[in-house]
Amino acid sequence: MNQAAGSDWVRSGIGRSTADAITVRGRDLTDLMGTVTFPDLAWLMVTGRLPGADESRLFNAVLVSLADHGLTPSVLAARLTYTGAPEALQAAVAAGLLGAGSVYLGPTEDTARFLHAVVEAAGLDAGSDPAAFHGAAESAVRAELAAGLRVPGLGHPVHKTTDPRVPRLYALAAECDRLGPHLRLLEAVADVYERQRGRRLPINGAGAAGAALADLGLPVEMARGFAVLARTAGLVAHLAEEREWPLGPSLYAELERRSAGPPPG
Repeated sequence: MNQAAGSDWVRSGIGRSTADAITVRGRDLTDLMGTVTFPDLAWLMVTGRLPGADESRLFNAVLVSLADHGLTPSVLAARLTYTGAPEALQAAVAAGLLGAGSVYLGPTEDTARFLHAVVEAAGLDAGSDPAAFHGAAESAVRAELAAGLRVPGLGHPVHKTTDPRVPRLYALAAECDRLGPHLRLLEAVADVYERQRGRRLPINGAGAAGAALADLGLPVEMARGFAVLARTAGLVAHLAEEREWPLGPSLYAELERRSAGPPPG
C-alpha cells in the first residue's frame, strides 16, 4: 500500500467516535446497547452484519463451549501471573491467552483451516454423499499422518471416549440447520482415522467448535480469535476466584519445595 499517495489509508470501518456519538459498523452504539448480546456484537464487528436467530444460537453455543475447561495450563499461567502482579489483572489475562496454541484453544482454528481446505479441494457441500466425505477424509488423514502431523480436531487429554460438548454442538447445528460440510467432514475424519490407525480418537470440543464456525460461514482465519474471546471470560472468572481463594502461592511454594533437591539422575 502506498501511504505517500494521501491519507485515505488511515481508515477503519469498525468504529468511530465524534464529540457526541460513537458508531460501530455504521450503527449508533447507543442503539445497540440493551438490544444486542455481546456475542452478537462480536459477530457484527467481524462480519459487518448482525446474525440471524439460528446463527446467533449456534455461535453463542460455540463461545459457551470454549469458555472454560478447568485448571488448564493457560489458567495456571494466568493465576501465577496474578500471584506475582496482582495489580495488573490485564497481564494475568494476557498470560493465559498467550498459550492459545496447538494443544489448547488453537485446535479451533487448526481444525477449521484443515477442514475448509479439504472441503474446498473436494467441492463438498452439506448435501454431498457420505462416500464423498469419507473419500476426501481418507486422503486428508493419510497425508497428515504421513507428514507426522496431528490430525486436527481429534483426541483430548481428559475426554478419552466422548467430549461432552461435541454431541451437543452437533445437535444444535442440526436444529439450527447449520450441519454443514465441515461438521460432516469432521465425523468422517474421525471414522477414517480409526480405520487407518486401528484406534478411535474422539472429536474434541475445540475441533467441533472450529467446524461449526466454518459452517456458519465465518472466516476460518478468525476462529482462534473467537476461541480467545470465549476463553477470556473463563480467565477473568478464574482470576476472580484467585483473588478470593488463592491457588498460585501454594502452587509456587509446592513446586519450590519439590525442586529444592538435587536434579534427577
